Amino acid sequence: MSALTWAVAAVVTDDTGRVLLCQQGRGDRRRALPGGRLRPAESPVRAALRDIRAETGWDIELTGLVGIYQVSRPSGEAAAGRAGPLPDVLVHVFRARAAGVRPATDPPPGCRLSWHSPDALPEVVTPLTRAAVTDATAGRFGVLRDIDCAPGTVATASLPAARPAEDGRPTADQDTRCAGPG
Repeated sequence: MSALTWAVAAVVTDDTGRVLLCQQGRGDRRRALPGGRLRPAESPVRAALRDIRAETGWDIELTGLVGIYQVSRPSGEAAAGRAGPLPDVLVHVFRARAAGVRPATDPPPGCRLSWHSPDALPEVVTPLTRAAVTDATAGRFGVLRDIDCAPGTVATASLPAARPAEDGRPTADQDTRCAGPG
């Protein structure tokens, strides 16, 4: 395992059940759940509320924890311009509802927001996004997933269903892999 970064994200829904996604940058880039990194001594709940408002302009109400997802990259691979490998990311993913019918503030430039039906997500989303939306809309909670990703990959395929433990408790699911486009 490489260095570890702590982050938060949320499956934010509106009154019709659509999911809010952010597309960073220009061009045909992948879409992702809103969220960000934790600051020193900040709780995941506070980070989610702060980061999602800062990134999207929306005030949200957190309604539960979907799960914890570890996004891992192949060891030893460095991204262009980096001296070492990218860190693994441990993400607390929450369920959330948009508070109100409009964002409280204008979102900053750089994040193009869009609402999507969970059944019809855009073709190109991050592997974490596809896994978390699948788990959240299936009503799962306490999910533990390892998502192995090479830098620059995206999830375009469906995920296998999470396997419940025999005693009914959630289990870790390591079958989720990144799939290339198409």
